[in-house]
Amino acid sequence: MINFVLVGGGAALGACARYHLGELGKRYLSVNFPIVTLFLNISGSFILAYLFGHNLATPLYLFLGTGILGGYTTFSTFNSEMVLLWQQHRYQTMLLYCGSSYLCGLLAAIAGLWLATIK
Repeated sequence: MINFVLVGGGAALGACARYHLGELGKRYLSVNFPIVTLFLNISGSFILAYLFGHNLATPLYLFLGTGILGGYTTFSTFNSEMVLLWQQHRYQTMLLYCGSSYLCGLLAAIAGLWLATIK
């Protein structure tokens, strides 16, 4: 039961952070590219790998990794934005967004894991 509370509470906090950062992005960034979601997912990949590299106790990892970062990152918004770009016939932007999301997300995770293992 406590695991549900840890994950759910963390997810609520992470989703709130994602929402507020998204609103800040809308207010201050006037780009025609889903840069906020890209930033959230790449930074989330980095932080998650960094936490994973520290072998945290299960309850702490459930709260921070599964909960907060699960709510902070967003695969569903990423896919919705991909579909929107497709529907708008912005194929190059869609490919750039998809490629940069996956490649930069993977590189960020590698960097986070590497940074966590430096002694």
